[in-house]
Amino acid sequence: MHAAMATIEIPVEGAIPTSAGEPGDLEQLFRDHHGLVFRTAYRVTGNAGDAEDVLQTVFLRLAGRDRSAPPLEKPEHYLRRAAVNAALDVVRSRRAEDAATAGDLPQQDPAQNVRSELQECLRRALARLSPEAAEVFVLRFLEGHSNREIAKMLGASQVWVAVTVHRARQRLQREIRAYQG
Repeated sequence: MHAAMATIEIPVEGAIPTSAGEPGDLEQLFRDHHGLVFRTAYRVTGNAGDAEDVLQTVFLRLAGRDRSAPPLEKPEHYLRRAAVNAALDVVRSRRAEDAATAGDLPQQDPAQNVRSELQECLRRALARLSPEAAEVFVLRFLEGHSNREIAKMLGASQVWVAVTVHRARQRLQREIRAYQG
C-alpha cells in the first residue's frame, strides 16, 4: 500500500533510546511502526494525504527529540498517541481552512454531501475531545480493540477505559445531534 514509505531515509545522528537502557534505531522504529501511525492518523483524518503528513510529522519530531530525554518505554503507545494528537491538529487546522473556503466548493450529490458532512462533524467533534479520550475512542471504535486490550495498551484500568469510552460517546452523540438539528 505504501511501499514508497519504507524507503524513506531519515538522517539520524545517533540512536533513539526506545526502552530502558537499550538504544534503538529510528529507521527500525519506522519500519516496525509506520503502518500503525499511518492507520491511526487515517482513521482520525479520513484522508490519506493528511495521514502521510502526520506520519512524517511524528517521525520527524521523534528524530528531533532531545537525546537526553527519557527513553521511550513503550514505543507503540507513544507513536499511537503522537499520531492521534498530530491527526487532531490536522483536523483542527482543516476546520479553520474549510471555514475560509466554504463558498468555493463544487456541488456534490446531496446524499454524498450529507455523509461527508456527518463524517466531518464526527472528526471535528473528535478533535474537541481531550487527547486521551480521543485516543481511547479511536482504539475502541475505529480500530476495534476491546476495553481490556485498550487498558493493557495504555497501562490503565478497565474501569478508566470504560468511563472514558462512555463519556466520549456521550459527548460525540450530543455534538452530532446538535449538528443534525
